[in-house]
Amino acid sequence: MDYSTHIVCTLLPLLLDKSTAHKMLATASGPSLEQKINEIVQSLRENARQVSQEFLGQAVNPERTFNFEHQINELLRETGRQIVQTVYNHAEPAAESLPKHVSFEAGLYTRLNRKTPQNAWTLFGQIRLQRVGYRPSDKSGDATLFPVALALGLIEGATPALAERAAGLMSDAGMTQQTVLKRLKQDHGVGWGVKKLRQVTAWVSAEMAEQRQEVQVERLLELLQQATDSKGGHKPVLSVGRDGITLGIRCQGGSVHEVASCATVTVLDRRGRRLATVYLAYVPEFGQGTMSKQLTQLLEELLRRWQGPLPRLSYVTDSGDNETTYYDQVLSRMKHPRTGEKLDWLRVADYYHASERLWTMAERLFGKGDRATGWARKMQKWLLKPSGVYRVLHSAAALRQQQALRGKNLTEFSTAYRYLRDRMAYMRYAEYRLLGIPLGSGVTEAACKTVYTQRLKLSGMRWQRTGAQCILQLRVLRLSGVWDQAYRRVLCGTKQPKVWGQAAKLKPLARKAA
Repeated sequence: MDYSTHIVCTLLPLLLDKSTAHKMLATASGPSLEQKINEIVQSLRENARQVSQEFLGQAVNPERTFNFEHQINELLRETGRQIVQTVYNHAEPAAESLPKHVSFEAGLYTRLNRKTPQNAWTLFGQIRLQRVGYRPSDKSGDATLFPVALALGLIEGATPALAERAAGLMSDAGMTQQTVLKRLKQDHGVGWGVKKLRQVTAWVSAEMAEQRQEVQVERLLELLQQATDSKGGHKPVLSVGRDGITLGIRCQGGSVHEVASCATVTVLDRRGRRLATVYLAYVPEFGQGTMSKQLTQLLEELLRRWQGPLPRLSYVTDSGDNETTYYDQVLSRMKHPRTGEKLDWLRVADYYHASERLWTMAERLFGKGDRATGWARKMQKWLLKPSGVYRVLHSAAALRQQQALRGKNLTEFSTAYRYLRDRMAYMRYAEYRLLGIPLGSGVTEAACKTVYTQRLKLSGMRWQRTGAQCILQLRVLRLSGVWDQAYRRVLCGTKQPKVWGQAAKLKPLARKAA
């Protein structure tokens, strides 16, 4: 939600239904807050009336229309900022009415007898927050604790709404740090620097990453139920894929290009239509062990919790080393996590990678031209027929004898020929089509572009591993369609201090948060 929409949703109830607003404010925090809110809203009315009269008092033209909307926009944002600041400063009572001690993360803290100010940032801009601090009772040197800041969920001084907005912008395609900072300044009046932006983004990314598996499993369970309830002639399909992509990584003395990993888990309905996909991504790592671990844990937890009929399981990839190793060492040996029965994963060698070998053989046999094009296209059709790969290899072998290939032509032809021959068991495309299984890894290859290329491979970009993984964790949540679910879980899991000793006289917000 952009800031203008948020402001309108916040203020319209106050502007349009005065009696309801008064009742709400009086119930929540008493007449003092009600009076202050009324003053802020009255100021908005007067300023809006004055700006509107000035606009209508002169001839209307495009330039004045442009200026009028920006003036109203600024009025709404400033009003929202004042309301947020006033309400947040009423969330905590006077220092003397608070408990003398609180405990937090196994530590005991003693109350200071005054409130101190803190700059905080919201969707409406910067506010000044007055809060009571608690120092460690054991004088351990730990930082002073501010319970109201924890109750409000401040993240490096940013409210949860603004922190989510900043991290969301950082995860968007085509965005850079400077672009995000400009957007935050333009849309929210927040004048951060790169350091603050990185701190907030890193916190949100780390916390949301802990929720990734759970929310992705819940999403896949919904999709499997939708696929099971669909109409069609096939069993629902759970299709897994993984691929690699080069990424520029900063290192001592310069930068290098290494292979990062990406994985997809897709659900197809009974008509073979893709319902949705969830994504995984990890920075370059030797052996891609972390990616394999995350993918395996996701699949096992999904199958453990799925109570319906087992979907058809497929693994659609090219034949890279890491992709092949994962099938040989993990999927081909995987057992159902509840029943212990061996799972039957159908491995599919990507049809389009197989087609590339056909074109290689065609050009080595005939050179570039119509004969090569005609033969390659005919072989592509043959691949899709029963026993198609046998017929293709037979034709290619016969032509090789006729052409008497030598040197480079023979070497490249033989490499492509062996690629098809060694993967014949995974090229039963006619059978896969009858079962409603996808023939190509297009979803996974597209994921490499959307997850990596559109955000991490912009012109001139080089990444440190921690920074790249921070953004990847956000992007996979966004693209998987589980961003909101993950962030809600983060907010619900925020730790709060506990009262130690005398009862607290907290106002509704603070008591509910604690």
